Amino acid sequence: MNIEQMKVSLADAGCSVSDVSEIIRMYENGSIKNALHLMKKSRCVLMDELHESGRKVDCLDLLIRRMEKEMKQADN
Repeated sequence: MNIEQMKVSLADAGCSVSDVSEIIRMYENGSIKNALHLMKKSRCVLMDELHESGRKVDCLDLLIRRMEKEMKQADN
């Protein structure tokens, strides 16, 4: 695997500079299992953030629907 492409992909995925360096170091030293573990850990953090963002969007959607309903009732 191309190391430079790997660095860019890890950074694009939101990995910290220290995590990128650590993953690359592990990979180059043949500790692929450890590199995968760290990447999967980072993925879990991103998934948690994604779910939290989804909950926030759901809250806003609910408020939007309620306000639109109130606005329609006020117009009638």
